[in-house]
Amino acid sequence: MSESEEKNAMLYLLAGVGIGALIGVAAGMLFAPKAGAETREDLSNKLKELKGKTEEWISEQRAKRGKELVEEVGA
Repeated sequence: MSESEEKNAMLYLLAGVGIGALIGVAAGMLFAPKAGAETREDLSNKLKELKGKTEEWISEQRAKRGKELVEEVGA
């Protein structure tokens, strides 16, 4: 198996694990013994938290890439 195929296989494995985890969390929350309004509020809060973390990660990656480009151009 080539290096590229190994990377693709790892990517698919991680994507599958991530999707499975999300489905498990969603199912657990939907079948939890809480009122519907509480569950929707919890889901909303978790999605807002996830959105914030994702935006933070994207900002970090952009800053990192910008720094790498500056170093590359300056070299």
